[in-house]
Amino acid sequence: MPQWPSSWDATPDLSLLGEFNVLGAWDRAGPLVALMFVFTLLLTDFFDTMGTMVAVGQEGNLLDENGQPPRTREILLVDSVAAAAGGAASVSSNTSYIESAAGVAEGARTGVANLVTGALFLVAVFLAPLVEIVPFEAASAALVIVGFLMLTAVRTIEWTDYEIAIPAFLTIVLMPFTYSISNGIGAGVITYVLIKLVKGKAREVHPLLYAVAALFVLYFLRGPIETLLF
Repeated sequence: MPQWPSSWDATPDLSLLGEFNVLGAWDRAGPLVALMFVFTLLLTDFFDTMGTMVAVGQEGNLLDENGQPPRTREILLVDSVAAAAGGAASVSSNTSYIESAAGVAEGARTGVANLVTGALFLVAVFLAPLVEIVPFEAASAALVIVGFLMLTAVRTIEWTDYEIAIPAFLTIVLMPFTYSISNGIGAGVITYVLIKLVKGKAREVHPLLYAVAALFVLYFLRGPIETLLF
């Protein structure tokens, strides 16, 4: 049972603000390990953001005729700056969240809802003891709605075309099983490229997609690679 706090207000602890080498972690890691860390974070954050951006954009009917979100460069720039700022503050990565689909489904389109949410989080910083009494289970209802809204998008997949359906299936199932949007996208990209190669349709795959598939192979093999190198 949640316990009522003795005090409802608190002063934020900013002792780790701007501390990039906590407990000398980077000194012990070395340049190669640091490079692998940066590569993993870059790939994870980029494709998490891309997947979230497309899903939320589709829910809000904001995608263009090619299924691309508008002003993608600006969205990625904002997300990148936010993620870097989160690292500088020694907090969890500030990035886009798929839970935003629930707000978009209710009419959030202009960004005002994001400003309100940010302002409320800022207030919550000073009310941390009160916020802590809210159990994690309280978010379960919202997550069910988000999952339902996301699942409705599968009706647009061409399930009779195995070249698309199999990568799409792996993308869908691996995201919840591995708790990572990037893992699902990576499995889908690699599978799509492999199927095209096996069927002799290598020319139908854009060269950039080959590069992305190769990066995802490195991403999935980073554990053995780190073991061999370090």
